[in-house]
Amino acid sequence: MVIKKRHWTLPTATLVLLLPATGCVGAPGAPGPSAEPTVTPTTSVARVCDTPSVGPARAPAGAVTVDPAVVGDLAAKTRSSPPNTTFWLGPGTHTLEADRYAQVLPKEGDSYLGAPGAVLDGRKTNQYAFGGAAGNVTIRRLTVQGFVAPQNEGVVNHDSADGWVIENATIQNNSGAGLMAGARQRIRANCLRGNGQYGVNAYKSGGSISDLVVEGNEIVGNNVDDWEHRQPGCGCTGGVKFWAVNGADVRGNWVHDNRGPGMWADTNNNDFRIEENVVEANDGAALIYETSYNAVIRKNTIRRNNWVEGRKKADVGDAFPFATVYLSESGGEPRVRARTDKIEIHDNVLENNWSGITLWENADRFCNSPANTSSGDCTLLVKDTDTCAQPTITTAPLYADCRWKTQRVDIHDNRFVLDTSVVGCTVMCGRMAVLANYGTYPDWSPYKGEPVAEAITHEQENRWHDNVYVGPWSFVAHDPSRELDFGQWQGTPYRQDAGSTFQPQAGG
Repeated sequence: MVIKKRHWTLPTATLVLLLPATGCVGAPGAPGPSAEPTVTPTTSVARVCDTPSVGPARAPAGAVTVDPAVVGDLAAKTRSSPPNTTFWLGPGTHTLEADRYAQVLPKEGDSYLGAPGAVLDGRKTNQYAFGGAAGNVTIRRLTVQGFVAPQNEGVVNHDSADGWVIENATIQNNSGAGLMAGARQRIRANCLRGNGQYGVNAYKSGGSISDLVVEGNEIVGNNVDDWEHRQPGCGCTGGVKFWAVNGADVRGNWVHDNRGPGMWADTNNNDFRIEENVVEANDGAALIYETSYNAVIRKNTIRRNNWVEGRKKADVGDAFPFATVYLSESGGEPRVRARTDKIEIHDNVLENNWSGITLWENADRFCNSPANTSSGDCTLLVKDTDTCAQPTITTAPLYADCRWKTQRVDIHDNRFVLDTSVVGCTVMCGRMAVLANYGTYPDWSPYKGEPVAEAITHEQENRWHDNVYVGPWSFVAHDPSRELDFGQWQGTPYRQDAGSTFQPQAGG
């Protein structure tokens, strides 16, 4: 699980354009990121961490009572009880045996319900809280903290079992991911806070995840361990990470103040609805949708994201348009079954982020290429990865199907607001972009030169229209050297943003 790095090569004559002074210093008195919303969001904020839901003060009828005074009582009573048992964890701090593998192994249909003040604490000793392959497990109104899962592993539902429901829980201050996800999982109204790597890692070893719901959670302050700096280029950080998820509804969450991106869908995800979330003050992008397919991104409030990572790149002269919504080799594909056959981004408010939306495609990244750092993965359109090689890759349909394409992206009816005095910059922080690199390698690549840049810019049905721009926005097309004003962006040959309005001085 690693980041898919950009690799772009331009003619030597244009390289001088890639190193402008950024002017990206904090403006005097400019506010920093805050956990408090500053404008009216499109949906109510899920303030779960401040107002957690309280469990029952007494054990429900038929429930097995778990005693916090008895070390390991929860795991022991789970082992001795039949499937479909409800366990009520009494008030106080519950602990497991002092063994890193002393986790609870639920049976099919088991339920775990916390009393007011019930905490399951790993004491920085146990790696996992709940694991195993049993399905249809429920965890409600319980605080889970202090576990030390390794990198890329999770504390709750460690083994990505199917059909789990995690509701009204607080999962906080753990290493690794707060929780993993399996198929048909429901993650609702939880506080996922201060975990070492992710709040949620929706990843299942050896398989995909289907029918996932992430709704009404507060996902805040995750990636405490700052994995991207510990392992540069790992692509393993943020609030939520999705891997090979087929069908997800991500709605009504408050995703804020995470180190790294807020949400990141990476490698062969499909059929996402990302709607009515408030995504703000994350160090990186609000949303990365990478080497994935078919999504609707609508009615979200997205603000003050990417200030840290965007500024860092600009300050070293990196002219790539790092954006707060970043689509990388992702697009609509009618041949992959979903509720939509495109990526539609509409009716969102993006306010005072570091740049807007970037559509990107790496010409050197395709099946079997050494630039495809999703090692071993191929597009969902190719059954035999080995066919993506010379000479067959040069012919139809493999020439088109062996690479992920940013195509059929429809961006409309959004409001983009930029006040540079708030963001604290003068240039490189207010850009929209559709671009690719010039293909250079491997030697057998059929995509060398400009064909991919031409395709993403002119041939793959990527359209902006009927948007509102407030502030000093600029636009990048084809490659990083082509920065355009609004008139050029609307004019020939790009013809973008028909029906849109532009108020360059109104953003401050």
